[in-house]
Amino acid sequence: MRLKNIPFLLAAALLSSATVLPSCSGETAENGSDPVLRFTAIPDSNSTELEAKYEAVADYLSAQLEVEVEYVPTADYTASVEMFKNDDVQLAWFGGLSGVQARAAVEGSRAIAQGKVDPTFKSYFVANASTGLERRDDFPMEFADLSFTFGSAQSTSGRLMPENFIRQNTGKSPKEFFGGKENNFSGSHDKTAKEVEAGTFQAGALNYVTYDTMVKDGKLDPEKCRIIWVTPTYADYNWTVHPSVNEAFGEGFADKVQAALVSVTDPALLKAMSREEGIIAATNEDFAAIADVAKDLGFLD
Repeated sequence: MRLKNIPFLLAAALLSSATVLPSCSGETAENGSDPVLRFTAIPDSNSTELEAKYEAVADYLSAQLEVEVEYVPTADYTASVEMFKNDDVQLAWFGGLSGVQARAAVEGSRAIAQGKVDPTFKSYFVANASTGLERRDDFPMEFADLSFTFGSAQSTSGRLMPENFIRQNTGKSPKEFFGGKENNFSGSHDKTAKEVEAGTFQAGALNYVTYDTMVKDGKLDPEKCRIIWVTPTYADYNWTVHPSVNEAFGEGFADKVQAALVSVTDPALLKAMSREEGIIAATNEDFAAIADVAKDLGFLD
């Protein structure tokens, strides 16, 4: 028998055996491979350090949930929300603002956990020692004459709430308060601290956990970067889960993720999360006040 059609038959065989590559979502791949739970975190500090920390979180969750868990770094706050909206990640460590933005965009998504410190979070307004300013109880109106930087443009504790308190205490927008100058953004809390310490900016606003941790670890001189004013408290950071996890991993899986997070007791792991005091449960309602501020200031439709 002569096999004249070998090339054709071979091509047909290859086409019939081709498989579809799995997507980046947590859904089970069409080739039958197990789904992967992917998570991200807003880049509110040094990205290299974050990656090392969250690899430890991925290992912990993988062991607790008995599924593959992968940390996916993100470029900025907006990108983290977009990844969640697109189901490219199914779990995220968000700030208060990015969390309400993500949950507003994805019906059925839930805030499931937060640090014990997060229901009563706060920001520090800081100034370089050369300004001569000292810590005080009332809002420092002298900041109007200083060069000033926020953190990320989408940060709750580095922009949204500092702007809110500037408006409340001065009756002006930040641009009006700072004499018509455009807002400056360092990009992250640790950068704000270091730029004020160096005198690149005379003043700024950042979250208190980052400041306190940097001082404790010897990465920031509190005499050069001084706390001038502490804001009233507000709810902030949270773990938010995508509703797709229950379809990909089984009904009730979101609750299992919540249980795994609030069960963390290892001091090293809590430090990796920058929540050494512990993790507690959270609900969407915990961030209703943040959502109201975000709407008032045009950060949320």
